[in-house]
Amino acid sequence: MKNSFLILLLIAISLMSCAQHKDSEKYRFDEDKLLERIKTLSSDKYEGRRTGESGNDSARAYIIKEFKEIGVSGFRDDFEQPFTFKLSNEIIEGVNILAEIKGKDVPQKYIVVSAHYDHLGSRNNEIYNGADDNASGVSAMLSFAEYLMKNPPKYSVLFAAFDAEEIGLQGAKHFVNTINKEKVLLNINMDMIGRSPKNELYVVGGRYHKPLEKIIAGFENPTSTKLLVGHDGTDGKVNWTMSSDHAPFHQNEIPFLYFGNEDHEAYHKPNDDFEDITPQFYKNAVEIILSILLEIGEKGV
Repeated sequence: MKNSFLILLLIAISLMSCAQHKDSEKYRFDEDKLLERIKTLSSDKYEGRRTGESGNDSARAYIIKEFKEIGVSGFRDDFEQPFTFKLSNEIIEGVNILAEIKGKDVPQKYIVVSAHYDHLGSRNNEIYNGADDNASGVSAMLSFAEYLMKNPPKYSVLFAAFDAEEIGLQGAKHFVNTINKEKVLLNINMDMIGRSPKNELYVVGGRYHKPLEKIIAGFENPTSTKLLVGHDGTDGKVNWTMSSDHAPFHQNEIPFLYFGNEDHEAYHKPNDDFEDITPQFYKNAVEIILSILLEIGEKGV
């Protein structure tokens, strides 16, 4: 009888250990690939990824290649969404990158996950590589795609790597003007999530949509990085509500969450390089955002 009890106890302990391990792996993604992609996108090869220039074209080709290797399809079978806009009497051509994973339960509704891939190009023979701004967001997006291909979401997820953010949010504006807004559940936008000496990630947008505010308030952070609500017009800090590609969604009354770290000394400088990101903070930030994306996918908004 004692032997039977001991066997049952060992089985129970083993099952508990497996469950804990499974839970700890819930939001896992390939951290090595995350770092490899941000390093690649912020290398000199892409010449600062300025809209309309060859480095931007090459970066776009790289991102599409990564989506294809992950197994993600282009949105409506096309990865590229070209657009034009006028800047100082010049017509500029930009190209958004769009990819999708169909939802298993509610495929007609989309969560749009966005990050801009363009940056400032070169100035005075110096390349502005934009590791944090915003190779960090694009690499995170690719990690999300990798995870969701293995763990199909309830709602469809549309990945949008926007072009021309640095010159007036042009890619995001074009996208929002062309998408069926009734099908968009919300936007999760990432811009500068790779570098924080203070180990702080900010989230903006919950105050404008109570269900999102409730999810953020009840969020159980799986990391050591602080997730702070702020920079949203309530705390006296610079208001980020209109500061990146989430702005056109907000202007069209589409709920959004924007994730970013505070500006640092390399913001819009030629030394925004891969070597100066804070890797553990970056990995934690990606884990936080992915876990919130999954929670929203489970609960809806």
